[in-house]
Amino acid sequence: MTPSFIDTHAHLDDEQFDSIRDQVVERASLAGVSKVICIGTTAAASVKCVELAEQYASVHAAVGIQPNYCAEAVDGDWDQVVTLAGNPQVVALGETGLDRYWDHTPFEMQQDYFDRHLRLSKSSGLPFVVHMRDCGEDVYAMLVDARARGPLHGVMHSFTGDADLAQRCVELGLYISFAGMVTYKKSEELRAVARGIPAERLLIETDSPYLSPHPHRGQRPNEPALVVHTAACLADVRGISLGELAALTTANAEALFFSGRAC
Repeated sequence: MTPSFIDTHAHLDDEQFDSIRDQVVERASLAGVSKVICIGTTAAASVKCVELAEQYASVHAAVGIQPNYCAEAVDGDWDQVVTLAGNPQVVALGETGLDRYWDHTPFEMQQDYFDRHLRLSKSSGLPFVVHMRDCGEDVYAMLVDARARGPLHGVMHSFTGDADLAQRCVELGLYISFAGMVTYKKSEELRAVARGIPAERLLIETDSPYLSPHPHRGQRPNEPALVVHTAACLADVRGISLGELAALTTANAEALFFSGRAC
C-alpha cells in the first residue's frame, strides 16, 4: 500500500505559489500527501488560508499572527483571528510563539500575542502551532504557565532545539515536528534529537516555501510533495520503514488536528 503523509505546516498562501498552486496541490497528492495544513502568519494570511481550505479538499487552515508580524497588527486583526477560529475549515491556531533572532516585534508584545493564542486554544479546543527561534527557555516558561490552566494541545513546529527541551515539551503534552533541516548534512545533532522523540509525538512538515529538504535543498519554492524526503530521513534515523514512519506521523497528525476540538 502506498504510504500516506500529512504535511502539518505549509504556507500555501505565499505569493510564490499564486501561479502554480493547482500544480503544487496536485503534486502533493501524487506524492501521497493526503492533507496539508496551510498556516497563517497575519490576519490577512489567515483569511487566505481559510479560502484555500475551502477551495482544495486536501488543504486545511490554521489561523494566527506569527510573532514577527505582531507589531504590524492593526485594530481588529486579533478579533478577526478569533472569528476565523470558528470556521469549520480551521484545524489549528498559529503560527504563534516567540522569536529573539529577528527584531521585528518587541518581545513583550510577542509574549502577549503568544498568550492570546494559548488562551484561545483552551477556549476553542483548537491545537496551537509554536514558532521558536533562539528563545527555547522563554517559550517553555510560557508553556508551563499555560499548562497550569489545563492540558496543552499543540506542536513545536520545525523543531531545532536540543533533546532536553524536546523531552520537556513532550512531558507538557506537546508534539514535536521536523522540517527539511533535519535532512541536511550538518544536522547530526538534530537527527539525534529526532531519534529520541516518542513515536506517538512525532510529526513531519515542509514549512514550505522555505527549508527544502535534501536532495532538493536550495529549490525555491519548497512544496508539500517534498515532505516525503523528510519522512524518509526520519525513517532511516529511527530504523523503521518509510511506510511505518508515514503511518505513525499520519496517525499523530490525525489525533492532534482532525479528531475534534479538545474542549
